[in-house]
Amino acid sequence: MSDYQLLKIKSSNTEITREHVQQMLSERNPSYTLEQPLYNDPHIFQMDIEEVFQKEWIFVGMSCEVPNRGDYITVDIGQNPVLIVRDADGSINAFHNTCRHRGSRLCSADKGKVANLVCPYHQWTYDLKGNLLFAGTDLIEDFDKSKHGLNKAHCAVGGGFIFVSLNQQEPDDIQAFVESMNEYMEPYDIENTKIAAESSTIEKANWKLVIENNRECYHCANGHPDLNNSLLEYDDINDPRAPQEFLDYYAEQAAKWDAENIPHARRDHGLRNRLVRMPLKKGTVGMTEDGTSACDLLMGRITNPEMGSLRILHLPNSWNHMQSDHCVVFRVLPISAQETLVTSKWIVHKDAVEGKDYNIEKLCRVWNSTNAEDKRFTEENQRGINSIGYQPGPYAPDYEFAVINFVNWYSETMLKNMKE
Repeated sequence: MSDYQLLKIKSSNTEITREHVQQMLSERNPSYTLEQPLYNDPHIFQMDIEEVFQKEWIFVGMSCEVPNRGDYITVDIGQNPVLIVRDADGSINAFHNTCRHRGSRLCSADKGKVANLVCPYHQWTYDLKGNLLFAGTDLIEDFDKSKHGLNKAHCAVGGGFIFVSLNQQEPDDIQAFVESMNEYMEPYDIENTKIAAESSTIEKANWKLVIENNRECYHCANGHPDLNNSLLEYDDINDPRAPQEFLDYYAEQAAKWDAENIPHARRDHGLRNRLVRMPLKKGTVGMTEDGTSACDLLMGRITNPEMGSLRILHLPNSWNHMQSDHCVVFRVLPISAQETLVTSKWIVHKDAVEGKDYNIEKLCRVWNSTNAEDKRFTEENQRGINSIGYQPGPYAPDYEFAVINFVNWYSETMLKNMKE
């Protein structure tokens, strides 16, 4: 699509169509940022919801958040409320959080515990596998309860991470990634952990800008002073910026990890999923202000505090840092064309005692400040993109290759799903 055609679209009240989006994505320059409407148009935002968030696998939470029978969490994916609950046999199930009677939400709290799922409106009752148990006595003749169970969402659990797909068709296979997650997360024993702290913030920026900001550390040197105390910015040992000194240090740490059977080699599942363990800066063992551990009780079977950070990427909505003593997981959920909910959770050993084994302020300080800094970056980015003076700009390949990968994944995914 020509600049002139785009200008006509922007300056009119005409709704941007699916054909416009397909053309923009097909004809984009992959070494430049996206066209303005892809970052701020409400019609394109709805297409993102329909083609990405309602069809792809979305990270929603951790298995340690639902440790026992009847424990549940809820999450909104676009306008779709979703309920995740552990049933009596230990399985984790995901359902559309909407009653089969007149559609009310079943569970309105962020988390809780139930014996059965009871609709607060008219008391329709379901078991933890979604089967309808009770629907009153005043229904139509020959009402079949077996045909009115909760509508399920696809659910997969890997390494303690819970993924949901709302795709009405069979979603893309996630099994290979789940197996990698089980392997790389095994040392942490997530089933025997707990959420020590949680925070959420609304960033007034398009969800793609939030992910783009995370996918590069080009801004870290001047933008994240606390994080820079411990984080090495290199993506992995193949990072074109990585000096020999870093490669030697990585090899030294990797030998220790191998001795303890700790997975660390980079493993990719397309552009969407990636796992890699990277060391932190020399002399540091945790992402804290002074680089020391945040929790005295290490996780799972880990005995060496120098685990660095197992970095896990899951597109479209999660990045994570798994350390020896605690984990920090991040979830991104779009709210509107220019609003995104970012949730951070800090995970520690389930037996760790606050005030004795860990201090909340120390545990959360670095990422609280980093999140606040990133909020400013993304919101200023959005304000600039909204300008009539914005036009796509070039990426720096050595520093922004992961951003390029994300934008490529987004473009390919949109084009693929829009054809289905």
